[in-house]
Amino acid sequence: MLPFMCEDEFSFFRHSRTMHQGNQTTISGFFLLGLAVGSEQQLLIFTLFLCMYLVTMLGNSLIILAIISDTYLHSPMYFFLANLSFADICFTTTTVPKLLADIPSQNPTISFAGCLTQMYFFMLLVDLDNFLLAAMAYDRYIAVCHPLHYVALLSPKRCALLVVIPWVISNIVSVLHLSLLSRLPFCDQRVVPHFFCDLEPILRLACADTQFNNLLILVVGGAVIFIPFSFILVSYALIGTAVLAVPSVKGKWKTFSTCASHLSAVSLFYGSIVGVYFLPASSYSAERDKVAAIMYTVITPMMNPFIYSLRNKDMKRALRRLLSKIHVFLSW
Repeated sequence: MLPFMCEDEFSFFRHSRTMHQGNQTTISGFFLLGLAVGSEQQLLIFTLFLCMYLVTMLGNSLIILAIISDTYLHSPMYFFLANLSFADICFTTTTVPKLLADIPSQNPTISFAGCLTQMYFFMLLVDLDNFLLAAMAYDRYIAVCHPLHYVALLSPKRCALLVVIPWVISNIVSVLHLSLLSRLPFCDQRVVPHFFCDLEPILRLACADTQFNNLLILVVGGAVIFIPFSFILVSYALIGTAVLAVPSVKGKWKTFSTCASHLSAVSLFYGSIVGVYFLPASSYSAERDKVAAIMYTVITPMMNPFIYSLRNKDMKRALRRLLSKIHVFLSW
């Protein structure tokens, strides 16, 4: 059974908004199956996701404001962190508000244009997160292995390029996928077993051969994910070598602790991404896909502010100053 819609209503929806052309249709929209929850659980699920979304927005916004307002944090590491927080705000906003609107809805649909728009921003921002994590790994590598050349190797111009170039590449990849997807014919069946428009579930609804699209996901998507990920692995291999060369145990721990937050974020992000997009197509599972998607669209953006602030003395100090300024402002 489809959640939030009875069989007769779904049948009427399927036939009333579709112009039939043989076995293919002119797509006017998709039905998002969403999260399989009963009516008695809707309020709990809605409240849970709303709270996580608000925490994500508040936490990442505070990180950005703290970095902007504290001149001590005007360094490459925090510049990349501010961009990551901004990307996470946009990332979670791409999917969660629509999910919240669909949970109590009896007709959770999305137009074809709206679906393409959501996919564009989703792919753009997931790729951008990937590149920003690689840029942050490069920052940690320079800080640990070449501290005397840190300022020269991470000049403002180079830092700007390490952010602008990922935006450009991510845009190109998103447009490439969508330009091919938009030309595919779709069948009568328009039920998307997901809570947002993701590329893999939408491709499964096409009435044409999608082997080239799947190949593009594997080649281009693999390059966009695994090249930065390999760069992160190499960076940390070099960092590990440098840490082992530190004579004292305390010195080893102090050096490695500067990378702990970034390593936690990388593990959380890539663990869910690889589980969705780079397992064999034969092992595809809609439920597994949704769980993993919740991890990287909701949980990871919410956890990043905690990961980067709880064990970072400079960030905690900046946040305390920012909150005191906000308190003074509000008390006026």
